[in-house]
Amino acid sequence: MNDAPTRTPAQAAPTRREQILSEAARLFAERGFHGVGVDEIGAAVGISGPGLYRHFAGKDAMLAELLVGISERLFAGGRRRVIEAASAGGGPAAVLGSLIDGHIDFALDDRALITLHDRELGQLRDSDRKQVRSLQRQYVELWVDVVRRLHPDPYEAEVRAAVHAVFGLLNSTPHLGRPGALPGREATAALLRRLAHGAFAALSDGGTRPEA
Repeated sequence: MNDAPTRTPAQAAPTRREQILSEAARLFAERGFHGVGVDEIGAAVGISGPGLYRHFAGKDAMLAELLVGISERLFAGGRRRVIEAASAGGGPAAVLGSLIDGHIDFALDDRALITLHDRELGQLRDSDRKQVRSLQRQYVELWVDVVRRLHPDPYEAEVRAAVHAVFGLLNSTPHLGRPGALPGREATAALLRRLAHGAFAALSDGGTRPEA
């Protein structure tokens, strides 16, 4: 899985640091953080294990940059999508659709990072783990605000639970089988998109506030 942002042909090739992070993410996801040595990460990118220390202080630093980095990119990307959709005159439905599409791209392209978060978050230093959690809370609240504008009747707690449920759905991609066993990327994305929109639509179907 490529941890670096998607690049156009006109953009520069991944830096050595980005190559190291990409291979570290893949190896950590496949074999676990403690099952991978620095030498193996170095071999995957064609440099000696000690050579990695010119880029990172060690495996802990790689893991922190991977997990903090993806949390930062998700939140920043979500804010950008909200601003762009709103600037284009889109209502809450268009904004939510853009958020869903962005998260689907992450879920399909960065499965290794989903696996890392699920398995290895506890390996981070307290300060890094708190930063990840803080960024995640902000990302959740970004979605909650948009969903509440689209579905104003349910209680806020119900909307927040729906957002977490949709994240669970979209982040299930590492458990869908080997990439070759899945439908094509576009077909998988379309399925996830329908399921996410259906989950949020259920808020209006039965998620109204009880009458006093």
